Amino acid sequence: MLAKPPLVVLFKRDWRGMEHIPVDGGFITAVNHNSYLDPLSYAHFQYNTGRVPRFLAKAALFKGGFVGTILRGTGQIPVYRESTDAATAFRSAVDAINRGECVAFYPEGTLTRDPEMWPMEGKTGAARVALLTKAPVVPVAQWGANEAMPPYAKENKLRLFPRKTLKVLAGPPVDLSAYYGKEPTAEVLRAATEDIMSAITALLAELRGEPAPAEPYNPRKALAEARRKAREEKRAAEAGQSPAAREERKEGDGK
Repeated sequence: MLAKPPLVVLFKRDWRGMEHIPVDGGFITAVNHNSYLDPLSYAHFQYNTGRVPRFLAKAALFKGGFVGTILRGTGQIPVYRESTDAATAFRSAVDAINRGECVAFYPEGTLTRDPEMWPMEGKTGAARVALLTKAPVVPVAQWGANEAMPPYAKENKLRLFPRKTLKVLAGPPVDLSAYYGKEPTAEVLRAATEDIMSAITALLAELRGEPAPAEPYNPRKALAEARRKAREEKRAAEAGQSPAAREERKEGDGK
């Protein structure tokens, strides 16, 4: 792992739960995502367990050029997103697990958009592969990389000083046995995904030393709510009155 020496020099480490990483056999890790730097932080953690994680990337990136050469050479896993069959889209991940490898999923699909940096609602890919393979799903939470490189910052500059601590905590495999043998309907996949995300969120709450929100952040709902408020503000502005002023008037009328 080429990134290991600079990571050792530049960051402190708080690693826990390595005993939950299987010694042999194929398995899945499901990891929260809050910084462009955190794949290196997590990979360093798992590399030291002796089990190298394989990450997922769009199949198109494997076709040629420097990036494709690196992805193929390091054994990363293509995802065939153009496939109309969801199971086919993850066929390389299933094959890798059946060969006894570890496939790392970021179930959120992108950097979290939660304003407080908690995991969002997850996508169902990890659950789908888990139910196809019956492989263990090890939840992993990480914190600290986001302090060195915050997500969605205007400038993607490393904030190395004061020296940050990269925290990684792996938990026991998520029990998905209740879903084995069931048809992978949207409801089944969503329920299994919620179990996975709940385990990750609980681990992150332990790392952060604070309670997690009761409900995971849903970016679609958040966007819809923001648009609703914007419409209300616009209507209020056109009427020459802010929503706050309207509320004050209602309270006054009720007296």
